[in-house]
Amino acid sequence: MLDSLSQIRIVLVNTSHPGNIGGVARAMKNMGLSNLVLVQPQEFPSDKADARSSGAVDILENAQVVASLPEAVAGCGLVIGTSARSRHIPWPLTSPRETAAQALSEASQHEVAIVFGREDRGLTNEELHQCNFHMHIPTNEDFSSLNLAAAVQVAAYELRVAALAMAEQGAGVLQGDKPQWGTDWDIELASNDELERLFAHMQETLVDIEFLDPHNPRQLMPRLRRLYLRARPDKVETNILRGILSAMQKMLKK
Repeated sequence: MLDSLSQIRIVLVNTSHPGNIGGVARAMKNMGLSNLVLVQPQEFPSDKADARSSGAVDILENAQVVASLPEAVAGCGLVIGTSARSRHIPWPLTSPRETAAQALSEASQHEVAIVFGREDRGLTNEELHQCNFHMHIPTNEDFSSLNLAAAVQVAAYELRVAALAMAEQGAGVLQGDKPQWGTDWDIELASNDELERLFAHMQETLVDIEFLDPHNPRQLMPRLRRLYLRARPDKVETNILRGILSAMQKMLKK
């Protein structure tokens, strides 16, 4: 199961201090993670990042730099965003330990992304709305701010502990875990980018039928995102939903 750690992407969004990127690379290599994706880092490559990595320069050299979060998580079947505070719309919340168990249970089926936000303000609501779950590290409420590398270290440690437990049991699952929905599924789950295309199609159709007012959208699309991301539709179900939307648009044209 340690091989499954290669299926886990650590995604950093708009990191401002290159030293933090180096610290993250060190934390990842300590725990056997290797897949680092950077979304618009403010300074990278950087000698400061190399120095802080303390020998994990290979992680930095192989890091992928992309322009947007959708590009960073493309192809992933599970995306987990980190959040230090409650949001206006509640989202399914997991601890680092629960996150690790869920991520590794799915890593044999598809890649998994764990997304960390900016040092000063984390992830935006829009970015968090692209995630299936939100991971919250239960820090001291009186002093809850974690250094970025420290936050990654917590998640990476739990991933390694879970992977070692799975390897010892030899069954590929943690004791007491069950397949999602209590049974093996017949169709692969839709990837993040497939769901993003569904949401774009859905929003377009809802505007067409005048159910969604683009000038006063309120919280309609975030709530629909939460519904479908919580349900985890598979590829066939996603295609069915898009087929229904296309049929609605076709009827409108008639």
